Amino acid sequence: MTSFFRRALLAAASGWALALGASPACAQNYPDRPITLVVPWGAGGGTDAVARMIASLMEKDLGQPVNVVNRTGGSGVVGHSAIATAAPDGYTIGMITVEITMMHHQKLTELNPASYTPIALVNLDPAGFQVRADSNYKSMGDVLAAVKASPGKFKASGTGQGGIWHLALAGWLRDAKVDPATVPWVPSNGAAPGLQDLVAGGVEFVPCSLPEARSLIEAGKVRSLAVMANDRAALFPNVPTLKEATGSGWATGAWRGIAAPKGLPPTVAARLEASVKKAYDSKEYKDFMAQRGFGLLWGNGKEFASFMAKADGDMKAVMTAVGLAK
Repeated sequence: MTSFFRRALLAAASGWALALGASPACAQNYPDRPITLVVPWGAGGGTDAVARMIASLMEKDLGQPVNVVNRTGGSGVVGHSAIATAAPDGYTIGMITVEITMMHHQKLTELNPASYTPIALVNLDPAGFQVRADSNYKSMGDVLAAVKASPGKFKASGTGQGGIWHLALAGWLRDAKVDPATVPWVPSNGAAPGLQDLVAGGVEFVPCSLPEARSLIEAGKVRSLAVMANDRAALFPNVPTLKEATGSGWATGAWRGIAAPKGLPPTVAARLEASVKKAYDSKEYKDFMAQRGFGLLWGNGKEFASFMAKADGDMKAVMTAVGLAK
């Protein structure tokens, strides 16, 4: 071997050693530049608001700017893809939402919960079940009896076909041994138009989060009969859980959490998790969430991974039952 090639090989080996040795050192110094936090939904919405609050609190702890960037489109696919495909160095993270347990079952993307390094779960808004305030249905038992007695008579709305609130209703009906098709779904561009349709008499039921229904509940136009959660909501503690109301253990809702690309160094993941936990525990975050009526639910990285895995299985079962899984 000539001296030229020997020197080249030695230089290459040295370069690889430096590169491999640099990773832990960089992780120890993390972060040393601004961080981007991708939000898959539009500015001004609930996910955007929660993300910006978390980002502002993380900035104080990390000593670096945490810049929120909205990447919308494709029913959430664009933003979730931007998070998953970024370099796994901790400088691009994001707020992933319940849709990541739904989109791949519809073949909208191959992304799923396992495509990320979960950092922390920071919010859960369970589905509530709303009727008009003057409705004859005073309990979920009344609703179930009416649905069984008159299949196809009652309509529901609150999101697009196959959205989280549609699946919340379908999951409850399936758990109650009732065909989800018994209650036809009227697609809408979200809970707000669905609730307006409810008040106007166009539909009989709207499953959506209590924060979304809050203004109409407080105005006396809408009544919530149950919340699909293990515990009653702090926002409306008089509303029973679905289990209390009917014995059904079905629980679901819209959730939000911080995640990073798969392959994130453990030391960086631990630093981010600690920063998010500090933000979550702060008075500023608790006050903000209470003011908005958003639910609090903490899960560390491992707990968030388990939470998503269960949610993914639940969504697959329900979407298969209603013919939305492909």
